[in-house]
Amino acid sequence: MAATASGEGEVPKIVWNERQQRFETEDKKAYLQYVERGGGKVMDMVHTFVPPSKRGLGLASHLCVSAFTHAKSHAMSVIPTCSYVSDTFLPRNPSWKSVVQSEDLKSNI
Repeated sequence: MAATASGEGEVPKIVWNERQQRFETEDKKAYLQYVERGGGKVMDMVHTFVPPSKRGLGLASHLCVSAFTHAKSHAMSVIPTCSYVSDTFLPRNPSWKSVVQSEDLKSNI
């Protein structure tokens, strides 16, 4: 299953890798890792990684949009454990806060 994010310029194709519980670029070099909790009703976004050679292109944001879109379409709530998600993506994209389980809740990993 693949999801693409919208935006100007070249739009990266983001792929849902269900087996490894992550959303990733086609080349698998940038990804957002998650852990399912609550019997599959909660997506705990634990880590976002973009290699130095691909930083500054908005990939982390595209990964987040794909993950949040997936969570919303599957009636899942999100725990933003990853600091990029909680401290950068959500403040810049407040419309996604409706999907967040609790703004103060982070997992204990």
